[in-house]
Amino acid sequence: MTILTGCDNGTLAMGWGSGTANFPYLVTPDAAIQAEVIQSGKGSYESVLDDYAYAQISALARRADQVNGVCLTFVNSDSGEGYIVVDGNEGDRNNLTLWHSGDALIANVTSECKNTVVVIHSVGAVNIETFHDNPNVTAILWAGIPGQESGNSLVDILYGKKSPGRLPFTIGTWRGCYGADILYTPNNGVKAPQQDLTEGIFTDYRGFDANNETPIYEFGHGLSWTTFAYSDLQITPIPSNYSYSPVEGNTPVAPTYGTISNDSSQYLCGSNMSFVQAFIYPCLNSTNFANAGHDPEYGTNVSYPKGAYDSSAQSYLPAGGAPGGNPDLYKTLFTVTATITNTGDVTSDEVPQLYVSLGGPNDAPKVLRGFERITIAPRASATFTVGLTRRDISNWSAEKQNW
Repeated sequence: MTILTGCDNGTLAMGWGSGTANFPYLVTPDAAIQAEVIQSGKGSYESVLDDYAYAQISALARRADQVNGVCLTFVNSDSGEGYIVVDGNEGDRNNLTLWHSGDALIANVTSECKNTVVVIHSVGAVNIETFHDNPNVTAILWAGIPGQESGNSLVDILYGKKSPGRLPFTIGTWRGCYGADILYTPNNGVKAPQQDLTEGIFTDYRGFDANNETPIYEFGHGLSWTTFAYSDLQITPIPSNYSYSPVEGNTPVAPTYGTISNDSSQYLCGSNMSFVQAFIYPCLNSTNFANAGHDPEYGTNVSYPKGAYDSSAQSYLPAGGAPGGNPDLYKTLFTVTATITNTGDVTSDEVPQLYVSLGGPNDAPKVLRGFERITIAPRASATFTVGLTRRDISNWSAEKQNW
């Protein structure tokens, strides 16, 4: 017997504002699980889609436990833009707690059911300290923000048809371990928030490592339907790529495209033209630039950096020379390989990850430099391979303006 509780059910986790998605259809978890049970002909299924129907939820969870069933509990914590308020949250989240009293919902189910699976729809990390180590919580599935196939995708994971992925963020033990606190009130004028990002590069796992914070679940964590063993780690240097030459020489002269007239009347829109508000047109509605641009500060003196209007050839920066920087930065210096063996009985995916320590005084203790998702059959092996480029293992010198 499988039961589902929680009114989130894949429909409230879309976000709003610029994050809104208008689905052509929506397969909810409730509908998808019902279809799976009917098609397989195995077991039975019931649901309660009201978070606060505590008595009905408790009774259903108790009945599921009596027949060794599974209780699926859905909770969420979403986000959007500030023009509407959802569950007391204006735009972004007020905190890291679950919405709709999610912790109380989980406590209600786990008090009656020894096999509770918690499914979280959220835009990022949430506080799970009240239930992650509850012996009656047998699995936690972070499902992100669902799309139109939400229910079917969850069925694929819950019924073992597909392998789960890995966490794209760290889940800490309490909100303080994330470093930067939430900005609660405007601090830069009327209704204007200002985050200075003083944490620099030390966000998520890099911040946890630097502050010696042990998380509940680390970045990249995730379980699978089998077990894996790692062996034969090898690091192979490629000396032929070791050379690195700072870029020298000059850029081409800045190109010009046609001629420009200083007679603004030549660029006026047609006299009979109808304008759509906020649309940007390739013509002027007035020869008065201040009126045309609706900019009360038009004509205010502005200072530009030296050489900003110099169209002559310029010296290349040592670290430049191509899009992304010096081409030598992207030569592979080392190849890292490892053998991964599926030691279980089920075909499943593993996501090996390669981290390096750059060792500089302002560097994170370790940084991710490669990963791969590999499907491996039972008792079979696969090779994980990552090429480390010069850029992957280099530090930036602000003084030299070079790697």
